[in-house]
Amino acid sequence: MKQIIASLLLALAILVPAHAQLLNPAAAPTTQPANASGLQPIDRIVAVVNDDVILQSELNEAVRAVQQQYASQPGQLPPLDVLQKQVLDRLILMRLQIQKAQDQGVHVSDADVDKAVAAVAEQNKITPEQLRAEVERNGGSFAQFRQQLADQLTVQRLHENVVHDQVSVTDSEIDNLLSSPSYKAGEVHLAHIQISTPSGADAAAIKAAQAKAEQALAAIKGGMDFHAAAIRYSDAPDALDGGDLGWRRMDELPAAFADTIASMKPGDVSPALRGPTGFHILKLIGQRAPNKQMVTEFHARQILIKPSELMTPAQAQQKAEDLYNRIVNKHEDFAKLAKENSDDPTTANAGGDMGWFKQQDWGATIAAQLGALKDNQVSQPFQSEAGWHILQRLGTRQSDLTNQIARDQARQAIGSRKAEQVYDDYLRDLRSNAYIHILVPELRDASEPSAAGAAS
Repeated sequence: MKQIIASLLLALAILVPAHAQLLNPAAAPTTQPANASGLQPIDRIVAVVNDDVILQSELNEAVRAVQQQYASQPGQLPPLDVLQKQVLDRLILMRLQIQKAQDQGVHVSDADVDKAVAAVAEQNKITPEQLRAEVERNGGSFAQFRQQLADQLTVQRLHENVVHDQVSVTDSEIDNLLSSPSYKAGEVHLAHIQISTPSGADAAAIKAAQAKAEQALAAIKGGMDFHAAAIRYSDAPDALDGGDLGWRRMDELPAAFADTIASMKPGDVSPALRGPTGFHILKLIGQRAPNKQMVTEFHARQILIKPSELMTPAQAQQKAEDLYNRIVNKHEDFAKLAKENSDDPTTANAGGDMGWFKQQDWGATIAAQLGALKDNQVSQPFQSEAGWHILQRLGTRQSDLTNQIARDQARQAIGSRKAEQVYDDYLRDLRSNAYIHILVPELRDASEPSAAGAAS
């Protein structure tokens, strides 16, 4: 539990440092210690981001969160000056996204945050109350924790807004992918190091990025753990997680990367690959072949009775119970009663026939009923968000959905690839067009001009 919460607090501290107060007070003071005269030193501004600033104390808190996360493996972290630059870069990018979302009127409600808190708690197999207690036990404020979740949701919605109208996938694109000689099925577990180039980078910037990528590759060949090299050299958002990309389908990867990985074995590291956003070094951690996708499908029919202005919930329940009695005890025809009484416009005219479908296709409530019924058995009336249902399970079958699932996965892969590229371009433009001034010389990247920082 302690490790889970520490990981979560690290992610949130990096995400929105303005509210990052979740560390143990002894490990992460929010103010600097008093000097010999007993006076508190004044907190300084380390970076100006448009009309906002990042303070030294905010950077310190985020850096301490990373150090706390790697307390048992301090050798994985780069030197402190490099770590500070990496963390500051991520804070700047997150601050820019929050600003942009606010400019676009992106709003997150308290109910949205409540759902996010419940999801975090469920993922960690604890209750929201236990999550609150754990955060506070680690010296944090639960109100600030909620604010950080709200900011995270804000950035997610900004992402959705940016890619929504710019990403579409056609059937012909799916056909082309699946029939392409370069299409490769299966999944791979990857880690990566990304050395980005700025939008509109000139030859000098590209050369500097390539040199940094080659330096990282040389360090790995010299014996440095890939995980540690990613933390030290990568400027991708997942760098502080060791660049772990998890399991990815081969069809999700850019074609050039997929071709390279196809010739690799688990444990192999690629050369520095040039991509549209910079240079990438890939490590193949594992791979697995595609399996035949057999799925249990259900055939069922239903009658749905919805409460309305003319029918109270109690009356809807009573009507469902009366219909159940007519079907089970009086042996009236289910299909006829569905046509006459069901409020489900998609199935009523078909006698309530729902066709063949996967168990979860109609939602968790109906899925649970399907699992409890035998073929031809009629359920007791039960309630869902839509109203009161009577369900009859008509049969089951095993279906080979390999091709259908392959098409669905191809659609998702193409969409994900397009969305990733669109948002990456968006962030590069966002940063290129922003006023970013790093005031502390030692926090500037070596490739930046000594005058540093304006419109980075």
